[in-house]
Amino acid sequence: MASLNIPISLPKFGHVGATIARRSTWNPNFFLASSPRTLQATSHPDGEAAREKASEAVQHGVDEAVKTGENMKNKAASAAEQATDKTKGVAGKITETAQDVTEKAKQKVQDVWGSAVDTAQKAKDTVIGKADDSKEAIKENVETAKRSMNSKN
Repeated sequence: MASLNIPISLPKFGHVGATIARRSTWNPNFFLASSPRTLQATSHPDGEAAREKASEAVQHGVDEAVKTGENMKNKAASAAEQATDKTKGVAGKITETAQDVTEKAKQKVQDVWGSAVDTAQKAKDTVIGKADDSKEAIKENVETAKRSMNSKN
């Protein structure tokens, strides 16, 4: 089989598009043109300091998470307290309204009762007055009847 030259672009391996040229499909020799990358691993023999810094970073992250949790807890408590205060305010207004309605109903009942008593008194006075008038009329009729009887005898 003839050797194949297949250039393949791999932009992540270098700027301006690095290419890999292959001579044969079975030949593992690759030519890679790329810019050198810096190593991110530390080359210091003092690995303990790096571990300590990593532990400090983790602890700082934990502390920040705890602070954030506490802030959220405080905000939730504050919101709950505000809701409670609003509920108490509404309950107070409802109580005041209920008291006002009760007072108005009580006053209305007293007014109706007063009217009923006045009406009953007027009816009583009217009935007594008419009874007195009837009594007088009956007395007069009795006197007239006595006179009529006396005159026939």
